[in-house]
Amino acid sequence: MTHQTLFATRLAQARKKTDLSQKQLGIQAGLDEFTASPRMNHYERGKHLPDLDTAKRFADILNVPMAYLYCPEDDLAELLLELNRLTHQQRVALLKKIRKE
Repeated sequence: MTHQTLFATRLAQARKKTDLSQKQLGIQAGLDEFTASPRMNHYERGKHLPDLDTAKRFADILNVPMAYLYCPEDDLAELLLELNRLTHQQRVALLKKIRKE
């Protein structure tokens, strides 16, 4: 799977878990309202990759870590989503526990 295809798949998966259309996500991320839908379609079809700032805005809006959008391994991507749901204190405690083992 190429980086573009991977990003496209993860972006579409994350967006579909929300009530946002492609156009709505694009507009919230700062894309021009007249081109938001086609640009988002290109991103989700793997025709283009957004710059990192735009990818970060997508991640923030979709409440996923940016690393999730680029993670090549499904199990690690799911782990990133689970870690993202934890509070900072919970992540610190988990990290301490992992380091002890």
